[in-house]
Amino acid sequence: MEAIRQNGKIILHSDDGTGMKMIFKNLTGKNFQGREYAEYIRHIAIGSMGFSPGIIEHCRDGEVIDMGTIPNV
Repeated sequence: MEAIRQNGKIILHSDDGTGMKMIFKNLTGKNFQGREYAEYIRHIAIGSMGFSPGIIEHCRDGEVIDMGTIPNV
């Protein structure tokens, strides 16, 4: 199982093997930047998914495999 967690709490999880990696890259600005990224963070990540600005962790089978930051936009 893969998950994205924040402050020790799992916010999203999946067993599909690809979705969490893509979403993590979206959340940390690796897939897009600028106004589009700010809108995504404001309306999707914070408004719909339940994230808040701060550190997030991409985990696989309970182990952290990557860390990033959701900015306060």
